[in-house]
Amino acid sequence: MSFAELLRLALSRLRTSRMRAALTMLGVILGVASVVALVGVGQGTTSNITTSLAGLGTNLLTVSPSSQGGALTTSLTLDDAEAINELESVAGVAPELSTNATVMAGTEDTTTTILGTTSAYATVRAYEVWQGTFLTEVSVEQDLRVAVLGATVATDLGLGADDLGTEIKVAGLPFKVVGILQAKGGTGFQDPDDQIMVPLGTVQKYFVGGDSVRSIGVSVVDADQMDLADSEITALLTERHDLSATDTADFDVFNQTQLLEAASSISGTLTLLLGGIASISLVVGGIGIMNIMLVSVRERTREIGIRKAIGARGRDILLQFLVEALTLSLLGGLIGIVVGLAASGVIAQLAGWAFAFNPGTIVAAVLFSLVVGVVFGVWPARQAARLDPITALRYE
Repeated sequence: MSFAELLRLALSRLRTSRMRAALTMLGVILGVASVVALVGVGQGTTSNITTSLAGLGTNLLTVSPSSQGGALTTSLTLDDAEAINELESVAGVAPELSTNATVMAGTEDTTTTILGTTSAYATVRAYEVWQGTFLTEVSVEQDLRVAVLGATVATDLGLGADDLGTEIKVAGLPFKVVGILQAKGGTGFQDPDDQIMVPLGTVQKYFVGGDSVRSIGVSVVDADQMDLADSEITALLTERHDLSATDTADFDVFNQTQLLEAASSISGTLTLLLGGIASISLVVGGIGIMNIMLVSVRERTREIGIRKAIGARGRDILLQFLVEALTLSLLGGLIGIVVGLAASGVIAQLAGWAFAFNPGTIVAAVLFSLVVGVVFGVWPARQAARLDPITALRYE
């Protein structure tokens, strides 16, 4: 008997007991849908984290004071930043110093981060200017009271493209708005758009004092030179800070690439864990298929006996029942894939990240469905194939 004929018989049998077939497939549908949806959520989370980290800067290294005795040191200076900028592996350097203050524009006000930096900050941290310009070298050198607004701050203050040149007050001091940045996206304390950029010297003069900086953002020339730049910066600052080989460094260098790899590894493990947990329900669905096929074998004992009496071989009977099990499993798997993709899309939309579609997940779900059909359909099929025709014909 050809496979097409076996498939026709399987579909005909399923049509005669639609409710039973639907309930049997339900376990597989839920199992496959769970696997596809949860793996999709895991991949979406990975993509979201990777995008967020990549948006922090271009080939970014961050140099910051180390924590000693529970408190941050004030070991980094503007001179350190200028020395780092001389390294061949470094494309740009942006020293940073920040404080919090209330900003007012007309009757609107908000409390945000006031970030003192240089003209290289936009390049190092991968910001794009939406309107106006970023800080210029002249404004930084002369410590002018000019400000570039993050997208969130501009929205909170009700300022837009037509408000360039507007005067705002930062902690009571007047500043001129020269630019508004393109939104990067983010929430809470990690919102990169909830800050105002002003010249570094202005923050030191009016808000913080001293000559130290909070951190130094470093853009490396090429991604392949990240480790080289890390080593060169470490050696340079060790020498500049007069640290011996046995001294504890008063600075830390954070590598964006290593952070991305760690985040991707954790998210990948989480995705596998979610997929493994969801696959348990698929196994339960397979047990349901085996159970219903065993019942079907018992109900169709006389049919099996008649088919054997007129010449059907044990192999034909085995294939018939195995194809029925595979059909149940595969149909359930295909429906489950559609349900899972829909659920994954809804979750992605609610969570605010991009929908992650991986064809490999779909292929794996289909193969897993077929494996479930084979594994849990073989035993009932063998039971049917081994029935003695005489005994089967006498069965009531």
